[in-house]
Amino acid sequence: MKAVLISTYELGRQPFGLASPAAWLRDQGVDVTCLDLSRQSFDVSSVNDAELVAFYLPMHTATRLSLPLLKQVAATNPRAHICAYGLYAPLNADILRLHGARTIIGGEFETPLTALARQIAGGTPVEESADLVFLSRQQFILPRREGLPALDQYAQLTLPDGTRRVAGYTEASRGCKHLCRHCPIVPVYGGTFRVVQREVVLADIRAQVAAGARHITFGDPDFLNGVRHATDLVRALHAEFPDLSYDVTIKIEHLLRHREVLELLATTGCAFVTSAVEAVDDEILAIFDKRHTRADFVEVARACREAGLNLVPTFVAFNPWISVSGYADLLETLVELDLADSIAPIQLCIRLLIPAGSRLLELPEVRRMVGPYDATALVFPWTHPDPAVDDLQRSVEKIVHDGLAAGHTRRMIFDRVRRHTWHVLGLQPPSELDTAPDRTQVPYLNEPWYC
Repeated sequence: MKAVLISTYELGRQPFGLASPAAWLRDQGVDVTCLDLSRQSFDVSSVNDAELVAFYLPMHTATRLSLPLLKQVAATNPRAHICAYGLYAPLNADILRLHGARTIIGGEFETPLTALARQIAGGTPVEESADLVFLSRQQFILPRREGLPALDQYAQLTLPDGTRRVAGYTEASRGCKHLCRHCPIVPVYGGTFRVVQREVVLADIRAQVAAGARHITFGDPDFLNGVRHATDLVRALHAEFPDLSYDVTIKIEHLLRHREVLELLATTGCAFVTSAVEAVDDEILAIFDKRHTRADFVEVARACREAGLNLVPTFVAFNPWISVSGYADLLETLVELDLADSIAPIQLCIRLLIPAGSRLLELPEVRRMVGPYDATALVFPWTHPDPAVDDLQRSVEKIVHDGLAAGHTRRMIFDRVRRHTWHVLGLQPPSELDTAPDRTQVPYLNEPWYC
């Protein structure tokens, strides 16, 4: 039996979501081809003789990019069973079916995807209407990455001195204990999280180091959902690879609760911690049900600095509840916390997405605000009640795009966004930030898109 696993986009990472199920399928004797279309061109003939074609959909962007390809595969090889799996598959099940998908899998996808392949290989009819979110615990196996582009073709870690490190990617856990209203993980996992066994994670990293990785990104939605699992892992990792750096994502709430872990992260090679701060307005944070406050963010920024740990905040900078002055306050807060270098420029113009299944739709005010579901954009559209905010978002997006295209530094782009925002407010812009090229910057991955 032949299967083709396809990823369209995953933040410039070599996709774990192909490598992991590929190992499971190959263990069952399936002939597996992995295609990462963020780095490889799509030749439709590659699916001509496939009995199973499965699209990995971990993100909103990846899902949108997959829609025309689903139709193309269905037309080219109508005998193939087309599957969509990953976080965004169950959120968009109806649309995916209209485009040719016959099986939809969410959650821990390796077990049901392997079962599906066995059904197809054995000629067993597959129940077409059965969408599956599988959350049972799995015993993972070592991902198999052969056939994927080499690690040096993906995003790399850029250091303050301008040198770069080849970056690998793995996952130590999936899902999340928390129920943030705007998060796409919640409708699928519902407060559940699952660990990848430590020996499997270490073996995967070991293989990537042998392939040239000098940095590892942990893709866990929250690395400290399982604190003991995480701390044991980084201790073992640092003992085996003392020169290897890594980065993780952790909630502000967990960084406060487990502040004793900050020093451990800093001393075991953590280059930076990404945290979804989302906003600095307590009312907006309450709407998102983030379970932290502006003061908590300020305290975490201080604690990370004291521990020698780089904090990289992310934001839903534009949402229906922010004002132009509120956006200016966000920027000034980042200046006060000396985090201008830490913000990926794209974060300055991120606009809230409300996908199908979002917990935000539980709020009557949100249901009144959104328009009909947009089956092309895969969101419920919204317009800010103050047109000046939407105008500001578009202008900030252009400043960021133009600045990145011109090769400007993060600080230069931040400063231009800041001065433009003050101009929109009709106020005298503040003095320019120090943009000297020799100013110390935090390490960052050079493909920073985040949605």
